[in-house]
Amino acid sequence: MRLTLRVWRQKNADADGAMSTYEVDGISPDMSFLEMLDVLNEQLVLSGEDPVAFDHDCREGICGACSLVINGDAHGPERTTTCQLHMRSFEDGDTIDIEPWRAAAFPVVKDLVVDRSAFDRIIQAGGYVTAPTGSAPEAHATPVPKPDADYAFEHAECIGCGACVAACPNGAAMLFTSAKINHLNVLPQGAPERETRVLDMVARMDDEGFGGCTLAGECATACPKGIPLTSITSMNREWLRATRKASRR
Repeated sequence: MRLTLRVWRQKNADADGAMSTYEVDGISPDMSFLEMLDVLNEQLVLSGEDPVAFDHDCREGICGACSLVINGDAHGPERTTTCQLHMRSFEDGDTIDIEPWRAAAFPVVKDLVVDRSAFDRIIQAGGYVTAPTGSAPEAHATPVPKPDADYAFEHAECIGCGACVAACPNGAAMLFTSAKINHLNVLPQGAPERETRVLDMVARMDDEGFGGCTLAGECATACPKGIPLTSITSMNREWLRATRKASRR
């Protein structure tokens, strides 16, 4: 395959960025999108140019690091992570636009790399439990009803990639935050911080400069792990419950 790539290049956070055009040839349809970028970078290095900076780690769809906007879609045309997107999703001769996440809370570090530490600070605000640590407990020490366990696991699948923010027209982080809140709040281990967790994490999310949620639904459509839009409504109920309880104290 021969492709034309239009890639966002930005030297650092303070520099102005622009799209640069590159031609790559000999791309196998079986390559992943990141392997295609590796080919581009080898080409750039051999020609004495600065390679394109992009985030990646596991390349197995687990870590959420490989976050790119491809032809206007978070992670590209398939509902998967960028590292699991293969070049057979494109046609020979295609022009592909490659950009970083676009959100005020995710400033560009260089080229396609953005700073997603705002997510870390949301987790630090309440994404933990105070259960005593130590050796692993017996599997049946704390019984959990299967519907609750399934619900918690569904939300725990969130990998924090930020596709929900990139896809949202408002740049909201409600799907990410709700996934982290709901998977702990439904479990008995998360019960001691149930109210403070939702209040603190939502407050931190707002402080980080993410946009407001209007339930457009683009976040759930772009999520590679299929976190449902109902996660946000569940979090809203948790927030109202916690707010009312706090106001009665």
